[in-house]
Amino acid sequence: MEDEEDKPRFYTCSCFTTENIFLEDYKLHVRFVSEQQFRLDYEGVLRRLGCSMDAQFDDVLKRISQEVDRRRFLGVKSAERAAAIRNIYQPLHPHIYQLQESYLSPEFKQIVDYCRRNEASRDGLLSLLQVEKAPRVYRFTVFKKSFCDALIEELDHFEHSSAPKGRPNTMNNYGILLNELGFDHGFISPLRVHYLRPITSLLFPDCGGGFLDSHKAFVVKYDMHEDLDLSYHYDNAEVTLNASLGKDFSDGNLYFGDMREVPLSETECSEVEHRVTEGLLHRGQHMHGALPISSGQRWNLIIWMRASQERNKLCPMCNKQPILLEGEGFADGFTNDSGTPSCVLT
Repeated sequence: MEDEEDKPRFYTCSCFTTENIFLEDYKLHVRFVSEQQFRLDYEGVLRRLGCSMDAQFDDVLKRISQEVDRRRFLGVKSAERAAAIRNIYQPLHPHIYQLQESYLSPEFKQIVDYCRRNEASRDGLLSLLQVEKAPRVYRFTVFKKSFCDALIEELDHFEHSSAPKGRPNTMNNYGILLNELGFDHGFISPLRVHYLRPITSLLFPDCGGGFLDSHKAFVVKYDMHEDLDLSYHYDNAEVTLNASLGKDFSDGNLYFGDMREVPLSETECSEVEHRVTEGLLHRGQHMHGALPISSGQRWNLIIWMRASQERNKLCPMCNKQPILLEGEGFADGFTNDSGTPSCVLT
């Protein structure tokens, strides 16, 4: 099964190297344009959070500089890893790299079949979903357990291989970028286009749900000896699917607040349970986090789905009109409607 779309060229925004940098030790997202700007904006905040010594602050600056450099060459390095993985890695379950309907739950297929009807409506769809307490967060079973088990076996096999590996984002230290492993074309793209977009068209028409034309897909892992939780954040996406794959774990629920414009101090959060095989669908700009697991190991498939129609108007990371940079693959989901790239050099 292949993606039938005629794919445009995708770009990233120049803000990607400077915005939304996560300082894990202080659970703080920051912006870095220059050392002077950074000191003015964050030195006082960091001092209050325990970064009280000059040596500690210098270490923060060093780490930020390294992260900016990493982001600047992220696309090129990712393409290099993907090429190396194709040459080095022998998949354990080659068949799962191509989406098959047999991997999908009967409930999910029923929901998609309904959404494809001419008479489908949001109210009708809601009767087929579980509506969570958190606003506009929806649950449904996505995959069969047998597929989840096979995918985790494949991911474990890859983790123990000698192939190079990149981390999913600045917050998750353990996980796998699925485009580098080879899942994008045969699995994630058709899942987005043919199965998820009919659903998001009805649930999220106000944030591009009917025009999701790119994505970033990755798997994150939580383990008692690795990452336990995930700090409060929003996604670089219009709509996100978060599907629980397993393994055995305790706790680690998600919690949702308000949209990104609303401070946490003014927000009442709602907990949402992870259940293996089930997915949670929500707006990307809906603030959320993950509570610590207390035992076991949890794997989650995350798909950040993007609508260039929306983000071309306003970059969701810097809240400005995007300044386009050349990108690899789907990049950050921006397209150039004018036909003439307004690229800047990095």
